[in-house]
Amino acid sequence: MIQVTIYRSDNQIKGFELSGHADSGPYGYDLVCAGVSAVSIGAVNAVMELCDTELEIEQGEDGGYLSVRLPDELTDSQDEKAQLLIEGMLISLYSIEQEYSQFIQIQNS
Repeated sequence: MIQVTIYRSDNQIKGFELSGHADSGPYGYDLVCAGVSAVSIGAVNAVMELCDTELEIEQGEDGGYLSVRLPDELTDSQDEKAQLLIEGMLISLYSIEQEYSQFIQIQNS
């Protein structure tokens, strides 16, 4: 199962972590894994490009792990954009969770 943890402080997203494998299909045909990967990596790329910032990123060598932290020194404009982009990512992940709850679980911390 893919575990998604969203880290918030004062109702602001500070980062997120994805761990585990969906195992909803054979390797290369796992639609849940592909969807979660596409949504999360797309959001990370969008934040870095549109907010002109670097994120603190850790990835597992064999997949199955992604940790992303927003830097503390974002301007108000950068933070507002980053919040919106990551909230958009969450909406997509919640949609996947609604349909495939046996393979993905999202929690706020």
